[in-house]
Amino acid sequence: MSDKPDNNKRPNGSWRPLIMMLVVSIVLTALFWFTMQRFKQGTVEEIKYSEFMDMLYSGQVESVEISTNTITIHPKTNTGSKINNTTESTETNATEDSTAGTGNTAEEGAGQSTDDPNAGNNGTSSDGSSASVNPAVLASEADAAKNHDASTEAQEGKNTEASSGFKNSSDTATAQPYVPSNTTTSLGGQKKTYTTIRVYDLNLIDRLEENHVEYEEVSDTSNSWWFSVLQFVLMLGAIYLVMSLFMRMMNKNGMLGGIGKSRAKMYVEKQTGVTFADVAGQEEAKESLVEMVDFLHNPKRYLDIGAKLPRGALLVGPPGTGKTLLAKAVAGEANVPFFSLSGSDFVEMYVGVGASRVRDLFKEANAMAPCIIFIDEIDAIGRSRDTSGRGGDSEREQTLNQLLSEMDGFDTSKGIVILAATNRPEILDKALLRPGRFDRRVIVEKPDLKGRIDTLKVHSKDVKMDETVDFEELALATSGAVGADLANIINEAALAAVKDGRQAVNQKDLFESVEVVFAGKEKKDRILSEKEKQVVAYHEIGHALVIALQKHTEPVQKITIIPRTMGALGYVMQVPEEEKYLNSKEEMLSDLVVSMGGRAAEAVKFDSVTTGASNDIEQATAKARAMVTVYGFSDKFGMVALESTQSHYLDGRRVLNCSEETATEIDKEVQKMLKKAYKQAYKLLKSHENLMDKLAAHLIEKETITGKEFMEIFNRELDITPENEVVELPEDEE
Repeated sequence: MSDKPDNNKRPNGSWRPLIMMLVVSIVLTALFWFTMQRFKQGTVEEIKYSEFMDMLYSGQVESVEISTNTITIHPKTNTGSKINNTTESTETNATEDSTAGTGNTAEEGAGQSTDDPNAGNNGTSSDGSSASVNPAVLASEADAAKNHDASTEAQEGKNTEASSGFKNSSDTATAQPYVPSNTTTSLGGQKKTYTTIRVYDLNLIDRLEENHVEYEEVSDTSNSWWFSVLQFVLMLGAIYLVMSLFMRMMNKNGMLGGIGKSRAKMYVEKQTGVTFADVAGQEEAKESLVEMVDFLHNPKRYLDIGAKLPRGALLVGPPGTGKTLLAKAVAGEANVPFFSLSGSDFVEMYVGVGASRVRDLFKEANAMAPCIIFIDEIDAIGRSRDTSGRGGDSEREQTLNQLLSEMDGFDTSKGIVILAATNRPEILDKALLRPGRFDRRVIVEKPDLKGRIDTLKVHSKDVKMDETVDFEELALATSGAVGADLANIINEAALAAVKDGRQAVNQKDLFESVEVVFAGKEKKDRILSEKEKQVVAYHEIGHALVIALQKHTEPVQKITIIPRTMGALGYVMQVPEEEKYLNSKEEMLSDLVVSMGGRAAEAVKFDSVTTGASNDIEQATAKARAMVTVYGFSDKFGMVALESTQSHYLDGRRVLNCSEETATEIDKEVQKMLKKAYKQAYKLLKSHENLMDKLAAHLIEKETITGKEFMEIFNRELDITPENEVVELPEDEE
């Protein structure tokens, strides 16, 4: 395999994955940030400083974190019931003090508190620590201390509000500590915390130590913009790193998780199930491929003499001729792995994917060598590159460039053979067709008579046939059919036999299946009126009678006026007596007269014409134009090629190679030939009108007659001899 670097990547394509990952990272970071903010809102509650003091003296605080501007309070766990007990105890003490009339002194309050054995445990926490005095007393002492300090500084003799935020009260026994709604409520089961704004309080540390609360001073980073930016950058970098690792892991198996992987189906050893014995009617094509098979079997035999294995073979032919079947037969005969894929499998919407699949395909092939690579419909990627300077299909051209590079780079001594199939070789890139890439062009044409017979035998080997079957007669009736058509004919005949309840296929089934394949099934639900049925019968008899009255025509096989699904209301089937490869001018002129026989019969019998001759006119016009522009059968233009054929293996479309004035003269010449053919057909039928009436009446009665029946009536009524010839009219006779 070639180790050349891939130069087909677009220079401006590397930033696209980075932009994509950056956008995804920003979105994920924003979602994470939003989630964290909602989480914090659910677990942190902001309270007043005075409420913090109430919690402190009621024994609800476990630890605090003191920063420059805020204080974070962590309450004790499972203190909800203790808070309620504290509240109830405080209210009870206040009631007892009021009843006993003890006054507002701290000592009396303390004495009353000690009479209650549960009073000293109002501030008890869950871990066993307790406050030494009643919270109400501590609050009174704190107020007195603050009032004293304030009066000294301001030299005033009145009570003022302390800087701690507590208010002086005339009745300290009724002071209620702050009770949070639920100190253990949290989002996701975590303990709830509280924050408060830090005020100037010199005695805060003393109070914390007195109540056995742990405290810690921390730096305040919540409002630092650089800290927020740092968090964002770190989060962005982490997401980018994870996505980069993920992309690399996917690239080990191909672009974007396998998009760039080869889609070739691999058949190991004889899993194709096809050998040359399964391919009939293509002896010349098989002979061209035998050397490749022998090279794969015995490479030393060729390498010793210095011969090299052809790098590739291009199978060219019409659709249905068996190109893919031949490729599988080569793999089956060689007993090597067979990679099969279509040209469209390389093409994707992403630029560079096709080239990646080509590289991966040849990498797998090198690992499995010797092997065969078969690319069907290679014209999907092998079309000629754009040379107009207007730009082309970048993805397809990159794929083609990579294929050309790989075909030049792989070592033929390893036994890698590339087979490709197409029915449009004229559009393939010249660089792909040159020797050194596809060294051989194997033509897979439509089978001849012998080839059709052999093909019918191959496809019918598993079908039960009776003694009436004659493959040679059937092959004569299927001139121009390809292998796929013949296989379909055999299958339709087998289906017809099963439908009729028979155990074997007969000759009638085979000929019926020919009509089904080429003309469609009978439309039994389409009922023609008597008038239309009569017109169709005379139309078809007109064709058949003109055939019988001329020498250079093929004999009639069958005449029917039963409509078919492909649009025909009736038809005449002709079967050649022998296989022919050339047509004379007289034969083609006779065919023109036959095509005009249907319209001429309508004019002779009904003095009017219908639309039933549209297909006849189309075929006659195409044949007359080919006689003028391609075959040189016109006396006016002579042997001048006025048209060229394109898509030879598909529709055979022709393109004019002349001026507009010449094209006008061609139209006149074609019109002249068709007019002459119509006059000749009209005269033949007019002179045999009685015979035409009898044949038409017999056809209307039977709806379908064979060529043998037709000729029996024809010979009996006319008692003619084989010397009857066509009487041509002068060109100026009406």
